[in-house]
Amino acid sequence: MNVLVYSGAGSTADSVKHCLETLRRFLSPYYAVTSVDAKVLKYEPWQSKTSLLVFPGGADLPMCREFNGEGNKIIKDWVRAGGKYIGFCAGGYYGSSRCEFEVGNPQMEVSGPRELKFFPGIARGCAYKGFVYDSEIGSKAVELTPRDQLSPSERIFNYYNGGAVFVNAEDYENTEILASYKIPVDVACDSNRAAVILCKVGKGAVLLSGTHPEFTPELMRDENYASIIETLRKFDHTRIRFFKKWLTKLGLKVNDEATSRPRLTPLLLTSMKAGVIPKLIQDWQSKIGFEQNNLLRGNNDTFRIHEAGKEYTNLSHLSKQEEFEDPDTAIKELEIFPEYEVADRKLTPYFNLQLYYSVLSHLSGGDVGDLGTTLVYGEVVTSTSTMIDKNINILKCLPHGYTMVGTTQVSGRGRGGNIWVNPPGVLAFSQVLKLPLQAASTSPIVFIQYLVSLAMVEAVLNYGNVVSESGQDYSFIPVRIKWPNDIYLLKPEFFGKEETLNEADPAYVKVCGILINTNILDGQYYLVSGTGINVSNSAPTTSLNLLLEKINQIRSQQDLKPLELFSTEKLLANYMYIFDKMFTKFRSTGFDQEFLDLYYKRWLHSGQVVTIDSNSHVHQNNSLGRKVRAKITGITNDWGMLVAEEIDWQNCLTGSKFELQPDGNSFDMFKGLISRKKS
Repeated sequence: MNVLVYSGAGSTADSVKHCLETLRRFLSPYYAVTSVDAKVLKYEPWQSKTSLLVFPGGADLPMCREFNGEGNKIIKDWVRAGGKYIGFCAGGYYGSSRCEFEVGNPQMEVSGPRELKFFPGIARGCAYKGFVYDSEIGSKAVELTPRDQLSPSERIFNYYNGGAVFVNAEDYENTEILASYKIPVDVACDSNRAAVILCKVGKGAVLLSGTHPEFTPELMRDENYASIIETLRKFDHTRIRFFKKWLTKLGLKVNDEATSRPRLTPLLLTSMKAGVIPKLIQDWQSKIGFEQNNLLRGNNDTFRIHEAGKEYTNLSHLSKQEEFEDPDTAIKELEIFPEYEVADRKLTPYFNLQLYYSVLSHLSGGDVGDLGTTLVYGEVVTSTSTMIDKNINILKCLPHGYTMVGTTQVSGRGRGGNIWVNPPGVLAFSQVLKLPLQAASTSPIVFIQYLVSLAMVEAVLNYGNVVSESGQDYSFIPVRIKWPNDIYLLKPEFFGKEETLNEADPAYVKVCGILINTNILDGQYYLVSGTGINVSNSAPTTSLNLLLEKINQIRSQQDLKPLELFSTEKLLANYMYIFDKMFTKFRSTGFDQEFLDLYYKRWLHSGQVVTIDSNSHVHQNNSLGRKVRAKITGITNDWGMLVAEEIDWQNCLTGSKFELQPDGNSFDMFKGLISRKKS
């Protein structure tokens, strides 16, 4: 499930940063924490896949301008139906029935009713005077008194900058005070001085805070406020303990031990294709040039190049990223190994390069193709897609099939700019695919996303080809494609039971996402295909091995041998082998009938009845102008559009047919709703 942090008008970059970092730290791996703008919240179908919505600090008037009316109704309805909302500082004012900010101050006063009304009373501030917009001048480390404080010696401090006190909070039903300001405030209020409150709203819950319990002192660098930061650091252990307790009271699953975002590790470049690495180094030197200290400067990232010797067995000369350095701007250390050589196994404890290459070579009969034979591996990386796709000058030098694998991505990329930290057990990789521009007439690039998902499904179902014991069959594994390219897996608890696609209790959950980025360079397409599949992680949804463990329990009861669990190395090698053959055929024949038949065999939608929203992107006339019920009958073989035929109240076809664009529509499979994406 998702945790969405609002990052649009009214929020500040600093507040969003602290929200993302702290919530990822406390809620990983159970939730994917991402930032979203107002368009997503107003127009995308985010509700069914979201556990928590967070409005951070900033100013609430711009929030009102963005959401008053339909936007706030969407949020209120979602919370009342069971959603959870957190409002920090400005988000706390915004979630109350009335905001009274600096009343009587003609330069700063903001007062009036607010539409969300999660807290029935008044949020009044500034609780402590001195606030200045876009400044830390009025900031403080304020002491709180939690309601469940174990002893007076257990002190808790939060960062504060302009937040509210929730007036008479104890007088309202379904409102609980979690913490109070210890020092008297500068505005009129009751003796409770409520700083953090919990409100029950319908089936949902809301946490509102006048302070910033999400602010982490290690991320605060302003030397002008060193004393504030020092106080926050001194008492940070109690802030963490109470904030995690409040998140739990809100109804969230919190990890046992807070973990900070992992630091970047060196990247290791290896290849089993003759001549690839020398040519790559030569192209980088001639077309980009190395700066002092062997720096290779890309459009987005900077890499420091190291060349490993034949007896290379350690990375002692390379250091991890500094603990609080921004990983996106840090220099990435790239160690280049001679061709046909790989790093010592001790250097890659989470990915066995020797095993990967040996399986790929075995499948290919020693005659390996281009895909996955030149590979960069990093234990902790920013984003495999970003490091390839956003450095265009470097991308132009990369060979077809160049692949980057990361055990942990700290800035993983998804659709809509979503960023996340993927948990251990996810196979995350990106690769370069090249296609001449003229080939698009035969092989439209829109089908590459279909091809990638199809190859991954086939790699799972044909995993018996790479296991150590012959005769093991994986072809019955319930792994399917959701149009256009997401991969879903049957939940372990549903195995052997009736499958459902209903919203209340969906049997299938997403285990693999695919993102294709396209560039046109030097007269050909340079596509960067990014894939992440849950192999052995337990959260936030499920994984291949969790299902396989359930299957093996059943096999044990039937006196059958257990199936070997999936490994990232063998699965990746199997995928590369299958996809290489598919891509070669695709360049010649396009997404032909053979591919279509296999795609239909593997997808979830044959005969599914859906509602097409009136604003959906439809090929014939751009929009429907009405809602219709329709039955999915396939995809077009020219541009990969989803074909749905209208049905009447008796489920009979009316003769109207709709073609829906894969990049222009959002498909909520469990609601059976197709609606237009908002750009």
